[in-house]
Amino acid sequence: MICLPRLYAIVDSSCFPNSGSLLEFVEGLMSGGVTLLQYRNKTDSARVMLQHARDIRKLVGHHAKLIMNDRADLCLAARFEGVHVGQDDLSADSVRALIGDSRWLGVSTHNPAQIAEADKTSANYVAIGPVFATSSKEKPDPVVGLDGIRLARSLTEKPLVAIGGITHYNAPEVIGAGADSVAVISSLLRSPRKSAEEFFRILR
Repeated sequence: MICLPRLYAIVDSSCFPNSGSLLEFVEGLMSGGVTLLQYRNKTDSARVMLQHARDIRKLVGHHAKLIMNDRADLCLAARFEGVHVGQDDLSADSVRALIGDSRWLGVSTHNPAQIAEADKTSANYVAIGPVFATSSKEKPDPVVGLDGIRLARSLTEKPLVAIGGITHYNAPEVIGAGADSVAVISSLLRSPRKSAEEFFRILR
């Protein structure tokens, strides 16, 4: 079983006007101690996504594990350490067949049935959310709250990542409810290094 760091940073390309600012953000996260980072891009072409991914890989080196959102092919091409898929993407079993056994595989879930299904797969971790209201998705799933984390914890022994509206203020409650790690987007944007350091401080 894998061991997740308390903070799972997500780099969403839509938050940055250009690749330079995206890489500056990644550099700040690394300076703040981030060791697990997901690259998410829902709008650009595969060519742009691959270039971003390769730039991130070069910048990060082997100081952090890199997870590609959705795209198993780009994960392999950019030599990332894993893939994260949602409910509308390729199945966990299909992705595992593509990436092999050594890379990490994460699956997003939003309700008990999806958690139970993900638990049966070869996924290395299960994500549950949105825990709180979030602005990072145009059409978010219903909020699950802290009770949703507790329920998810009872349905799987896989490492559990909580996502959705998580801040420095509510992160300790999220971990207390049973999550192993918190996935964060918005709360890292303003000052990535300081924000990451603060998350690690409060989630020791």
